[in-house]
Amino acid sequence: MTQSFNDELIGTIPHLRSFARSLAGDADVADDLVQDAATRALAAQRQFTPGTNFKAWIFTILRNLHVNNLRRRKFRAEPLEAVSPEMWSVLPRQDAQLEMDDFRRALARLSPEQREVLILVGASGFSYEDAAQICECAVGTVKSRLSRARRDLFKILSGDQLSRREVTPQRPLETPRLSARSTAATRKATG
Repeated sequence: MTQSFNDELIGTIPHLRSFARSLAGDADVADDLVQDAATRALAAQRQFTPGTNFKAWIFTILRNLHVNNLRRRKFRAEPLEAVSPEMWSVLPRQDAQLEMDDFRRALARLSPEQREVLILVGASGFSYEDAAQICECAVGTVKSRLSRARRDLFKILSGDQLSRREVTPQRPLETPRLSARSTAATRKATG
């Protein structure tokens, strides 16, 4: 194994973890995805062409692992005990935490394709071409998914309700939570 391959692999791990968390929504599952992707990359090291985009190559491996995992559990029901405790707990009153929770919920309401492209291009800094290669679709498809994702995310965060046609079938409509400042202002105005 060459030293540059090791360096590139180690350098991408933080980016892989954030991408895996955005895909999986669970830190433990994300860590498993990253570990599996790193293991597969090490096993397939001879298939990587030096001088090409290593980050796009390993992100594609991680994404394919995630898709395969989704296909395997497609018909499996999740036990109630497996539901995240954060879903049932009372959240703290700090504004930043509430706003971050609002953002996470809004991001979760996007379709998986929109969320994936938004994370790749917006958060991870991939070019449209690299994101298209990772998602195995055309550059124009990446651009349109990103445009729709940004539009829908803005609508959700600004409190506009998406029409039922705009919401993906697996996600029910939910009322956006007001920030603590908005809630305090409403309480003060109503007395």
